[in-house]
Amino acid sequence: MNFIDELKWRGMIKDIMPGTEEQLQKEMTTAYVGIDPTADSLHIGHLVSIMLLKHFQLAGHKPIIVLGGATGMIGDPSGKSEERNLLSEATLKHNQARIKNQLTKFLDFNGNKNSAEIVNNLDWMKNITFLEFIRDIGKHITVNYMMAKDSVKKRLNNEAKSGLSFTEFSYQLVQGYDFLYLYEHKNCKLQMGGSDQWGNIITGTELIRRKLNGEAFAITCPLITKADGGKFGKTEQGNVWLAKKYTSSYKFYQFWLNVSDQDAEKYIKIFTLLNKNEIKKLIIEHNKTPHLRMLQKTLAKEVTTMIHSEEDYNSDVEASEILFGKGTRETLSKIDEDTFLSVFEGVPQFEINMNDFVTGINVTELLTEKTKIFASKGELRRLISGGGLSINKEKITDANSIIDRSWLIDDKYILVQKGKKNYFLIKAIG
Repeated sequence: MNFIDELKWRGMIKDIMPGTEEQLQKEMTTAYVGIDPTADSLHIGHLVSIMLLKHFQLAGHKPIIVLGGATGMIGDPSGKSEERNLLSEATLKHNQARIKNQLTKFLDFNGNKNSAEIVNNLDWMKNITFLEFIRDIGKHITVNYMMAKDSVKKRLNNEAKSGLSFTEFSYQLVQGYDFLYLYEHKNCKLQMGGSDQWGNIITGTELIRRKLNGEAFAITCPLITKADGGKFGKTEQGNVWLAKKYTSSYKFYQFWLNVSDQDAEKYIKIFTLLNKNEIKKLIIEHNKTPHLRMLQKTLAKEVTTMIHSEEDYNSDVEASEILFGKGTRETLSKIDEDTFLSVFEGVPQFEINMNDFVTGINVTELLTEKTKIFASKGELRRLISGGGLSINKEKITDANSIIDRSWLIDDKYILVQKGKKNYFLIKAIG
């Protein structure tokens, strides 16, 4: 596989330094991507860089991930309007351990020649004194050179904000030193990242040229946007995370399922490993019957399975069908509590005592007196006679039916469906 050709047709190259393609054709090359561990999970914004490394390894090259234990303590001004909070070393260590676990899902750490490697830049930064750094590194890069970077100029020109601290200003030097260190100690000749990192990456190549008279290379990927101009990976709840504790598998699946046709055509090239012919065929089929949303469904399946598991994907599909009338009581009982609550997030909830279910409660009393889901018994009876009331996806045909503990989903919930689209949750407490 030709790595550059692969990235080009997938729309994953924004900038590429002259000579990069020739270097990759000449020999197995080592490249790195930096990730600052500012949280204990990656989010889907990180997926672009990770997929760059994935394709890089599949093309026979060696990927390195630099978890920025040092740079994470500073904060990168690129693409930021304000300085971010600095994290403690203990927090960074915790975050690094969690991120390492996530990365093993994407890259091969098998110990072969092109085995992926994870390193921490704190390991080579922690023993350097400030005076050593400004003497050995700082002297090679002029202030004029650093001031010319877009990330610096934007912050300096943003007078309404707090300006740019020396801490952040020094970030590009610290990142440049990472590249220099990896070039010397790991024979790493290429750095990759988002296009907002171009300035920082070039500082590294320049440092290698000036200090070692060496030649290093750079590739950046376009910043991913949505067709409507909105920021990719952001929802009303914030970032879409890879960790289930922040973004449930169901919500993750729904994010990809609900992208526009235009975005789905772009994202399926970037975020899946489907080949060119498979994607071409899929786009043609999708355009014939766009209402079937084949692109979105395939995208959601591929990415959810890659990040979580096939089992999670199947559960997410079943959970999705619940809202469209295809679910059953058995389906409800199979999905886990987090998924169940994600599906019915925002629906009205009522709490009643568990004892009512232990003894059994008349459905009319449950829905008109205990919860007020129905304003009157007459309204309830009319809906039952018209076949419009379901509990746990089962039609209720008798207003005197008894609902007992055996009906509880996860021994905790009752799902009431009033008509086609109105859902209510009853939670047993105590």
